[in-house]
Amino acid sequence: MSFEIGLNTFGDVPTEGGRTFSDAETVRLLIEEAKLAESAGIDVFSVGEHYREGFVDSAGAVLLAGMATATESIKLGTSVTVLSTNDPVRLYNEFSTLDAISNGRAQLVLGRASQTQSFPLFGYDLADYEQLFEEKLELFMQLQSGMPVTWSGTVRAPLVDQTLHPTMRAGGIPTWIGVGGSPNSVIRAARYGLPLMLAIIGGEPQRFAGHVDLYYRALEQFGMPRQPVGQHALGLVADTDEEAADLWWESWKPMVEQMGKERGFYAPTRERYDLELATGALFVGSADTVAQKIARMTRELRISRFDLKYDVPGLPVGARARTIELLGTEVAPRVREILAEENVNA
Repeated sequence: MSFEIGLNTFGDVPTEGGRTFSDAETVRLLIEEAKLAESAGIDVFSVGEHYREGFVDSAGAVLLAGMATATESIKLGTSVTVLSTNDPVRLYNEFSTLDAISNGRAQLVLGRASQTQSFPLFGYDLADYEQLFEEKLELFMQLQSGMPVTWSGTVRAPLVDQTLHPTMRAGGIPTWIGVGGSPNSVIRAARYGLPLMLAIIGGEPQRFAGHVDLYYRALEQFGMPRQPVGQHALGLVADTDEEAADLWWESWKPMVEQMGKERGFYAPTRERYDLELATGALFVGSADTVAQKIARMTRELRISRFDLKYDVPGLPVGARARTIELLGTEVAPRVREILAEENVNA
Protein backbone atom coordinates (compact mmCIF):
# COMPACT_ATOMS: atom_id res chain seq x y z
CA MET A 1 0.00 0.00 0.00
CA SER A 2 1.46 3.40 -0.98
CA PHE A 3 1.83 6.17 1.62
CA GLU A 4 -0.01 9.46 1.00
CA ILE A 5 0.67 12.89 2.49
CA GLY A 6 -2.19 15.40 2.57
CA LEU A 7 -2.93 18.93 3.71
CA ASN A 8 -6.09 20.01 5.56
CA THR A 9 -7.46 23.52 5.87
CA PHE A 10 -10.41 24.85 7.85
CA GLY A 11 -10.09 28.16 6.01
CA ASP A 12 -8.49 29.85 9.03
CA VAL A 13 -8.07 33.58 8.41
CA PRO A 14 -4.33 34.46 8.34
CA THR A 15 -2.27 37.62 8.90
CA GLU A 16 0.39 39.33 6.83
CA GLY A 17 2.62 42.05 8.27
CA GLY A 18 0.30 42.38 11.26
CA ARG A 19 -2.80 42.85 9.06
CA THR A 20 -5.62 40.30 9.25
CA PHE A 21 -6.87 39.04 5.88
CA SER A 22 -10.50 39.62 4.92
CA ASP A 23 -12.73 36.58 4.42
CA ALA A 24 -12.67 37.07 0.62
CA GLU A 25 -8.87 37.35 0.59
CA THR A 26 -8.65 34.12 2.59
CA VAL A 27 -10.92 32.29 0.14
CA ARG A 28 -8.69 33.33 -2.76
CA LEU A 29 -5.58 32.39 -0.75
CA LEU A 30 -6.89 28.83 -0.32
CA ILE A 31 -7.01 28.41 -4.11
CA GLU A 32 -3.39 29.58 -4.35
CA GLU A 33 -2.36 27.25 -1.52
CA ALA A 34 -3.94 24.28 -3.32
CA LYS A 35 -1.88 25.17 -6.40
CA LEU A 36 1.25 25.45 -4.23
CA ALA A 37 0.50 22.06 -2.65
CA GLU A 38 0.24 20.45 -6.07
CA SER A 39 3.53 21.97 -7.22
CA ALA A 40 5.22 20.76 -4.00
CA GLY A 41 4.09 17.17 -4.61
CA ILE A 42 1.36 16.87 -1.94
CA ASP A 43 -1.05 13.99 -2.69
CA VAL A 44 -4.35 15.34 -1.29
CA PHE A 45 -5.71 18.80 -0.40
CA SER A 46 -8.81 18.81 1.80
CA VAL A 47 -11.21 21.47 3.11
CA GLY A 48 -13.19 21.34 6.38
CA GLU A 49 -16.66 22.67 7.22
CA HIS A 50 -17.20 25.34 9.89
CA TYR A 51 -19.70 28.10 10.54
CA ARG A 52 -18.00 30.61 12.82
CA GLU A 53 -15.89 33.76 12.77
CA GLY A 54 -12.30 33.27 11.65
CA PHE A 55 -13.06 30.32 9.30
CA VAL A 56 -14.14 30.55 5.63
CA ASP A 57 -14.66 26.86 4.75
CA SER A 58 -18.47 26.83 5.00
CA ALA A 59 -18.94 26.10 1.25
CA GLY A 60 -16.46 23.27 0.75
CA ALA A 61 -17.71 21.99 -2.60
CA VAL A 62 -17.51 25.50 -4.09
CA LEU A 63 -13.95 25.98 -2.80
CA LEU A 64 -12.91 22.58 -4.13
CA ALA A 65 -14.44 23.35 -7.54
CA GLY A 66 -12.32 26.51 -7.69
CA MET A 67 -9.25 24.46 -6.80
CA ALA A 68 -10.17 21.84 -9.40
CA THR A 69 -10.06 24.41 -12.20
CA ALA A 70 -6.70 25.74 -10.96
CA THR A 71 -4.93 22.36 -10.57
CA GLU A 72 -4.43 19.24 -12.65
CA SER A 73 -3.43 16.25 -10.56
CA ILE A 74 -3.77 16.76 -6.78
CA LYS A 75 -6.68 14.90 -5.16
CA LEU A 76 -9.34 17.17 -3.65
CA GLY A 77 -11.37 16.22 -0.59
CA THR A 78 -12.94 17.24 2.71
CA SER A 79 -11.74 17.19 6.31
CA VAL A 80 -14.53 16.62 7.28
CA THR A 81 -18.00 17.05 5.78
CA VAL A 82 -20.66 17.22 8.51
CA LEU A 83 -23.02 14.67 6.99
CA SER A 84 -25.52 14.99 9.86
CA THR A 85 -26.53 18.51 8.76
CA ASN A 86 -26.08 18.02 5.01
CA ASP A 87 -28.66 16.52 2.69
CA PRO A 88 -27.19 13.33 1.14
CA VAL A 89 -28.90 14.02 -2.19
CA ARG A 90 -27.45 17.54 -2.41
CA LEU A 91 -24.05 16.22 -1.27
CA TYR A 92 -24.13 13.56 -4.00
CA ASN A 93 -24.96 16.19 -6.63
CA GLU A 94 -22.17 18.53 -5.45
CA PHE A 95 -19.49 15.85 -5.37
CA SER A 96 -20.50 14.05 -8.56
CA THR A 97 -20.18 17.48 -10.21
CA LEU A 98 -16.81 18.13 -8.49
CA ASP A 99 -15.58 14.72 -9.59
CA ALA A 100 -16.53 15.55 -13.18
CA ILE A 101 -14.87 19.00 -13.06
CA SER A 102 -11.68 17.57 -11.54
CA ASN A 103 -11.60 14.55 -13.86
CA GLY A 104 -11.90 11.98 -11.07
CA ARG A 105 -10.00 13.68 -8.22
CA ALA A 106 -12.86 14.17 -5.71
CA GLN A 107 -13.09 12.37 -2.37
CA LEU A 108 -14.81 12.81 0.99
CA VAL A 109 -14.25 12.34 4.71
CA LEU A 110 -17.66 12.14 6.42
CA GLY A 111 -18.20 12.85 10.12
CA ARG A 112 -20.74 13.69 12.79
CA ALA A 113 -19.10 17.06 13.77
CA SER A 114 -16.96 17.96 16.76
CA GLN A 115 -18.29 21.52 16.59
CA THR A 116 -22.05 21.83 16.49
CA GLN A 117 -22.80 25.30 15.03
CA SER A 118 -24.37 23.73 11.92
CA PHE A 119 -27.16 22.06 13.94
CA PRO A 120 -29.06 25.23 14.97
CA LEU A 121 -28.00 27.03 11.77
CA PHE A 122 -29.79 24.48 9.57
CA GLY A 123 -32.60 23.67 11.99
CA TYR A 124 -31.42 20.30 13.37
CA ASP A 125 -31.77 19.07 16.95
CA LEU A 126 -28.61 17.86 18.70
CA ALA A 127 -30.77 15.21 20.34
CA ASP A 128 -30.91 13.54 16.90
CA TYR A 129 -27.09 13.52 16.57
CA GLU A 130 -26.73 9.73 16.14
CA GLN A 131 -29.87 9.10 14.10
CA LEU A 132 -29.12 11.88 11.62
CA PHE A 133 -25.68 10.49 10.81
CA GLU A 134 -26.75 6.85 10.72
CA GLU A 135 -29.66 7.36 8.31
CA LYS A 136 -27.87 9.87 6.09
CA LEU A 137 -24.80 7.66 5.78
CA GLU A 138 -27.03 4.75 4.79
CA LEU A 139 -28.68 6.86 2.07
CA PHE A 140 -25.41 8.37 0.80
CA MET A 141 -23.79 4.97 0.45
CA GLN A 142 -26.88 3.65 -1.33
CA LEU A 143 -26.73 6.59 -3.77
CA GLN A 144 -23.04 5.90 -4.45
CA SER A 145 -23.67 2.22 -5.09
CA GLY A 146 -25.80 2.95 -8.16
CA MET A 147 -29.09 4.28 -9.54
CA PRO A 148 -32.08 4.25 -9.40
CA VAL A 149 -32.54 4.47 -5.62
CA THR A 150 -35.61 3.85 -3.48
CA TRP A 151 -35.17 4.84 0.19
CA SER A 152 -37.23 5.92 3.17
CA GLY A 153 -36.32 7.12 6.66
CA THR A 154 -37.09 9.76 9.26
CA VAL A 155 -34.54 12.50 8.43
CA ARG A 156 -35.60 13.56 4.91
CA ALA A 157 -38.22 12.97 2.23
CA PRO A 158 -38.28 9.44 0.75
CA LEU A 159 -36.87 8.61 -2.68
CA VAL A 160 -38.79 6.41 -5.12
CA ASP A 161 -36.93 4.93 -8.09
CA GLN A 162 -34.82 8.12 -8.19
CA THR A 163 -31.85 8.72 -10.50
CA LEU A 164 -29.52 11.68 -9.86
CA HIS A 165 -27.38 13.55 -12.38
CA PRO A 166 -24.53 13.90 -13.01
CA THR A 167 -24.02 10.30 -11.97
CA MET A 168 -20.83 9.39 -10.14
CA ARG A 169 -18.20 7.06 -11.51
CA ALA A 170 -18.96 3.36 -10.96
CA GLY A 171 -18.68 2.51 -7.26
CA GLY A 172 -18.70 6.16 -6.18
CA ILE A 173 -15.84 8.40 -5.04
CA PRO A 174 -13.37 7.46 -2.25
CA THR A 175 -15.26 8.04 1.02
CA TRP A 176 -13.64 7.90 4.46
CA ILE A 177 -15.21 8.04 7.92
CA GLY A 178 -13.68 10.61 10.27
CA VAL A 179 -13.43 9.48 13.90
CA GLY A 180 -12.48 11.53 16.94
CA GLY A 181 -12.41 8.71 19.48
CA SER A 182 -15.79 6.93 19.46
CA PRO A 183 -15.46 3.11 19.20
CA ASN A 184 -19.00 3.00 17.77
CA SER A 185 -17.85 5.21 14.89
CA VAL A 186 -14.92 2.87 14.27
CA ILE A 187 -17.29 -0.11 14.06
CA ARG A 188 -19.66 1.84 11.79
CA ALA A 189 -16.81 2.55 9.34
CA ALA A 190 -15.94 -1.15 9.29
CA ARG A 191 -19.57 -2.16 8.77
CA TYR A 192 -19.69 -0.11 5.55
CA GLY A 193 -16.16 -1.20 4.57
CA LEU A 194 -14.98 2.43 4.48
CA PRO A 195 -11.45 3.75 5.19
CA LEU A 196 -10.87 5.24 8.66
CA MET A 197 -9.49 8.75 9.32
CA LEU A 198 -8.41 9.31 12.94
CA ALA A 199 -8.58 12.95 14.07
CA ILE A 200 -5.91 13.26 16.78
CA ILE A 201 -5.38 16.83 17.94
CA GLY A 202 -4.02 16.41 21.48
CA GLY A 203 -2.36 13.94 23.82
CA GLU A 204 -0.34 10.90 22.85
CA PRO A 205 -1.47 9.53 19.45
CA GLN A 206 -0.49 6.00 20.46
CA ARG A 207 -3.65 5.75 22.57
CA PHE A 208 -5.56 5.32 19.27
CA ALA A 209 -3.77 2.04 18.53
CA GLY A 210 -6.66 0.20 20.20
CA HIS A 211 -9.09 1.86 17.78
CA VAL A 212 -7.04 0.55 14.85
CA ASP A 213 -7.07 -2.97 16.32
CA LEU A 214 -10.84 -2.72 16.78
CA TYR A 215 -11.28 -1.48 13.20
CA TYR A 216 -9.33 -4.35 11.65
CA ARG A 217 -11.14 -6.93 13.80
CA ALA A 218 -14.51 -5.43 12.86
CA LEU A 219 -13.65 -5.40 9.14
CA GLU A 220 -12.86 -9.09 9.38
CA GLN A 221 -16.07 -9.90 11.27
CA PHE A 222 -18.17 -7.98 8.72
CA GLY A 223 -16.40 -9.81 5.88
CA MET A 224 -14.98 -6.58 4.49
CA PRO A 225 -11.60 -6.26 2.73
CA ARG A 226 -8.68 -4.50 4.44
CA GLN A 227 -9.02 -0.70 4.20
CA PRO A 228 -6.52 2.13 4.81
CA VAL A 229 -6.23 4.08 8.07
CA GLY A 230 -5.23 7.75 8.05
CA GLN A 231 -4.31 10.34 10.67
CA HIS A 232 -5.39 13.99 10.76
CA ALA A 233 -3.09 16.15 12.91
CA LEU A 234 -2.14 19.78 13.50
CA GLY A 235 1.26 21.29 12.84
CA LEU A 236 3.76 23.49 11.09
CA VAL A 237 7.06 22.86 9.30
CA ALA A 238 9.82 25.50 9.26
CA ASP A 239 13.54 25.62 8.56
CA THR A 240 14.47 24.90 12.20
CA ASP A 241 12.76 23.31 15.20
CA GLU A 242 13.07 26.54 17.18
CA GLU A 243 11.49 28.70 14.46
CA ALA A 244 8.60 26.26 14.04
CA ALA A 245 7.94 25.97 17.78
CA ASP A 246 7.89 29.74 18.34
CA LEU A 247 5.74 30.49 15.26
CA TRP A 248 3.10 27.87 16.09
CA TRP A 249 2.98 28.83 19.77
CA GLU A 250 2.03 32.43 18.95
CA SER A 251 -1.10 31.34 17.05
CA TRP A 252 -1.86 28.03 18.79
CA LYS A 253 -1.96 29.50 22.34
CA PRO A 254 -4.89 31.93 21.78
CA MET A 255 -6.78 29.27 19.80
CA VAL A 256 -6.52 26.72 22.63
CA GLU A 257 -7.44 29.39 25.19
CA GLN A 258 -10.65 30.02 23.23
CA MET A 259 -11.36 26.30 22.86
CA GLY A 260 -10.78 25.89 26.59
CA LYS A 261 -13.55 28.41 27.31
CA GLU A 262 -15.93 26.64 24.93
CA ARG A 263 -15.10 22.97 25.47
CA GLY A 264 -13.22 22.68 28.74
CA PHE A 265 -9.78 21.99 27.27
CA TYR A 266 -6.63 22.30 29.36
CA ALA A 267 -4.88 25.66 29.82
CA PRO A 268 -2.15 26.12 27.15
CA THR A 269 1.05 26.44 29.19
CA ARG A 270 4.41 26.51 27.41
CA GLU A 271 5.48 23.44 29.40
CA ARG A 272 2.42 21.50 28.20
CA TYR A 273 3.00 22.77 24.65
CA ASP A 274 6.62 21.60 24.61
CA LEU A 275 5.44 18.17 25.80
CA GLU A 276 2.93 18.02 22.94
CA LEU A 277 5.77 18.75 20.50
CA ALA A 278 8.02 16.08 21.99
CA THR A 279 5.59 13.20 22.49
CA GLY A 280 2.09 14.46 21.72
CA ALA A 281 -0.14 15.07 18.72
CA LEU A 282 1.40 18.32 17.41
CA PHE A 283 3.64 17.89 14.36
CA VAL A 284 5.70 21.07 14.66
CA GLY A 285 9.37 21.30 13.74
CA SER A 286 11.96 21.07 11.00
CA ALA A 287 11.34 18.80 8.02
CA ASP A 288 13.42 15.99 9.51
CA THR A 289 11.74 16.25 12.94
CA VAL A 290 8.25 16.10 11.43
CA ALA A 291 9.21 13.29 9.04
CA GLN A 292 10.59 11.17 11.88
CA LYS A 293 7.40 11.69 13.90
CA ILE A 294 5.14 10.78 10.98
CA ALA A 295 7.18 7.63 10.33
CA ARG A 296 6.81 6.69 14.01
CA MET A 297 3.02 7.08 13.77
CA THR A 298 3.02 4.90 10.68
CA ARG A 299 4.59 2.09 12.66
CA GLU A 300 2.50 2.52 15.80
CA LEU A 301 -0.91 3.27 14.27
CA ARG A 302 -0.41 1.39 10.97
CA ILE A 303 -1.51 4.42 8.95
CA SER A 304 -1.00 4.72 5.20
CA ARG A 305 -2.05 8.39 4.96
CA PHE A 306 -1.10 11.41 7.04
CA ASP A 307 -2.99 14.74 6.73
CA LEU A 308 -1.52 17.88 8.30
CA LYS A 309 -3.82 20.80 9.14
CA TYR A 310 -1.39 23.59 8.39
CA ASP A 311 -3.49 26.68 9.16
CA VAL A 312 -4.47 28.17 12.51
CA PRO A 313 -6.13 31.58 13.03
CA GLY A 314 -3.66 34.43 12.79
CA LEU A 315 -0.73 32.39 11.43
CA PRO A 316 1.27 34.52 8.93
CA VAL A 317 0.74 33.72 5.25
CA GLY A 318 4.47 33.13 4.74
CA ALA A 319 4.59 30.48 7.46
CA ARG A 320 1.65 28.65 5.86
CA ALA A 321 3.36 28.68 2.45
CA ARG A 322 6.67 27.46 3.89
CA THR A 323 4.89 24.57 5.62
CA ILE A 324 3.26 23.51 2.35
CA GLU A 325 6.57 23.70 0.46
CA LEU A 326 8.58 21.80 3.08
CA LEU A 327 5.90 19.15 3.65
CA GLY A 328 5.81 18.30 -0.05
CA THR A 329 9.46 18.67 -1.04
CA GLU A 330 11.30 17.47 2.10
CA VAL A 331 8.99 15.79 4.63
CA ALA A 332 7.09 13.49 2.25
CA PRO A 333 10.24 12.15 0.48
CA ARG A 334 11.97 11.64 3.85
CA VAL A 335 8.99 9.73 5.29
CA ARG A 336 8.88 7.43 2.26
CA GLU A 337 12.65 6.92 2.52
CA ILE A 338 12.37 5.90 6.18
CA LEU A 339 9.45 3.58 5.47
CA ALA A 340 11.28 1.97 2.58
CA GLU A 341 14.32 1.37 4.81
CA GLU A 342 12.06 -0.22 7.43
CA ASN A 343 9.85 -1.96 4.84
CA VAL A 344 6.73 -0.37 6.38
CA ASN A 345 3.94 0.31 3.88
CA ALA A 346 6.55 0.27 1.14
